[in-house]
Amino acid sequence: MRISASFSVIASIGCIWCISCRSGTGPQATDAGHERKPKIIFDTDMGPDYDDVGAIAVLHALADSGECDVLATVASDAHPSIAPTIALFNRYFGRDSLPVGTAMRGAPDFTAENGWNDTLINTFAPDVRARSYPSAVEVYRRSLANQPANSVTIVTVGFLSNISALLDSQPDAYSELNGVDLVKAKVKQLVAMAGAFPEGSEFNVNKHAQASVNVISKWPRPILFSGFEIGAKIFTGSAVARQGGNNPVSKAYAYNLMTYTKEGETNRNSWDQTAVLCAVRSPEDYFYVNGPGKFTVSEDGSNTWDPTVDAGHYFISHKYPYAYIGKVIEALMLQASNRQ
Repeated sequence: MRISASFSVIASIGCIWCISCRSGTGPQATDAGHERKPKIIFDTDMGPDYDDVGAIAVLHALADSGECDVLATVASDAHPSIAPTIALFNRYFGRDSLPVGTAMRGAPDFTAENGWNDTLINTFAPDVRARSYPSAVEVYRRSLANQPANSVTIVTVGFLSNISALLDSQPDAYSELNGVDLVKAKVKQLVAMAGAFPEGSEFNVNKHAQASVNVISKWPRPILFSGFEIGAKIFTGSAVARQGGNNPVSKAYAYNLMTYTKEGETNRNSWDQTAVLCAVRSPEDYFYVNGPGKFTVSEDGSNTWDPTVDAGHYFISHKYPYAYIGKVIEALMLQASNRQ
């Protein structure tokens, strides 16, 4: 749930990122300046809000189309239903063998009051509760250690708890590098549904403020932010819910549109889907990309943007009418929910 954010929407300040991307230093470029098929680690709270369902549907739809490879999926919410819910969706999309990691100690631990996670698990895959899930940091370190240099995109659409623990991790059986050096060696970029621009206080950041401060202060690679104000204006889900069918994507949207959203609402905000879309496809196809600049998190979890300092941080702002992006996202969600 993206409870609230106070922010001022900023107009595009020009795409310095375009130039850096072409020279191989921007968040969608490799070190050689050439595009590769994205390798994705997906980090999600998968509740209490249900735009995470849309996000994992978009991710698997893009993987089904050959646009990315999914390496692993991890839960940033410590509630016991979260990791099994992720496993349920991986199974539905034919990727049951994908690693699923559990949230690290200290991560927020709660889910939606309407119990949508348990409803989906009980309906589609009750056996996933009995699985043993490794820690998110173990999944991260094992997955990153096996990849080429600067080849992995991490997409986070939840709390920064796991990434904070990854950065603080020490050498182990998977890699002789500590967390910061492992990220520096293996990760191309972090794409985060986080923050509000040019300033504000957003749920994914302020709910575990200590982790957020740690990540932003230590992260050694580029970060692309999709702020609260982006997904707040893009609505999806009604078409997926209306199509019916015995699949967890449609069921999740149909159930939550009846029991989670306000009476009379027929769609849901699309915060998390925007981050996935920008991690796999060129963000400039859909949004303006602003930066570089510096995203700073205060101890209370509020954030500010400083365009005068190059910290390798970028953020997207709206380019197209909101409904246009909504149609792009909903089409991918429909593709995923129609999967046989």
